[in-house]
Amino acid sequence: MLGRLFFLGVIALFCISATAEEVLVAVAANFSAPMTEIAAAFEKETNHKIKLATGSSGKFYAQIKNGAPFHIFLSADQSVPLVLENEGFTVPGTRFTYATGALALFSKRPNLVDYAGKNLLAGNFDKLAIANPKLAPYGAAAVEVMQTLGVYEKLKPKLVQGENIAQTFQFVETGNADLGFVALSQVINTEKAFWRVPTNLHTPIRQDAVLLKNGEHNTAAKALIEFFRMSVATEIIRLHGYESEQEI
Repeated sequence: MLGRLFFLGVIALFCISATAEEVLVAVAANFSAPMTEIAAAFEKETNHKIKLATGSSGKFYAQIKNGAPFHIFLSADQSVPLVLENEGFTVPGTRFTYATGALALFSKRPNLVDYAGKNLLAGNFDKLAIANPKLAPYGAAAVEVMQTLGVYEKLKPKLVQGENIAQTFQFVETGNADLGFVALSQVINTEKAFWRVPTNLHTPIRQDAVLLKNGEHNTAAKALIEFFRMSVATEIIRLHGYESEQEI
């Protein structure tokens, strides 16, 4: 029965995709890599095309309010899509959690990552990179971790802020910061040294997606929303270190 339902769902997806359209997706920087893979799989299975724009959720909020032509918004949190929904910029009833993320403390110097966070507590480094907590939910989660551990005030003078999680990663990768709080997805499939931050140290990073008003009559946008519930998309999401609750 479940197999038949899945088959019918796939057939419905292909029927929706009969006329090729293009969908413009605003993607939180932390989700860039998995979304690139999801986009490739989606384009392969449908006639549609995807254009991706990556950046901070806070900046996308401002752009959408100012008329940016995005069809779908994949945020790094739940609050920004909710605000957009309340302000009338989304299609009612389309908001859902597409992934739950995790933090990692990353360094190019393996001796600075002890897999228990002890070096973070000791503060034996010069610069610690985080994403701007006012714009990027992963930055806000990093601040929460340091506050939970009681080291935020001690480490505050060492902090350097990236505009988003991608720039934060680059600060560490280029040596402009000794350590950095990044998205687990940025390092999980690499040989880089990192500490997977326990999720009990911060509020869960639930990431919501929403169909924007510009996408209300775009068949590609509607098909992509449904594609996030397919096993091919949920498997990509999990392989990149996220949790997904969307599979049907």
